Amino acid sequence: MIEVYIDGASAGDPGPSGAGIVIKGNGAAESFSYPLGTMSNHEAEFHALILGLKLCVEKKYKTVSFRTDSQLVERAAENRYAKNKLFAPLLAEAESLIDQLDLFFIKWIPSKVNPADRIAKEGIRKNEK
Repeated sequence: MIEVYIDGASAGDPGPSGAGIVIKGNGAAESFSYPLGTMSNHEAEFHALILGLKLCVEKKYKTVSFRTDSQLVERAAENRYAKNKLFAPLLAEAESLIDQLDLFFIKWIPSKVNPADRIAKEGIRKNEK
């Protein structure tokens, strides 16, 4: 099973944002950081989920276990429901990617043990370049 750690971060809320993804599996680990422009922290968390899912689909991973430090994203993806209508289109995009996988799991973890946290902050810095 492939483990995917995701994190979205913002310097301000809203502010310059970034996404970090760490993929562990098959004896290797890869990390990816993305600048996201200006958005809220919650939006950045959803974009991290979407980018992580896109990577899994591109790499043809079919059984994945995601880890996030965002309880909002974890609950939304697990329940396939976003109370805040602002997040509904982001969740819909994530759901369309999840449906391309055989098995998808998502679990909340504390940010202090999320390796994607540092990578997301790198994504924020990429906005400035």
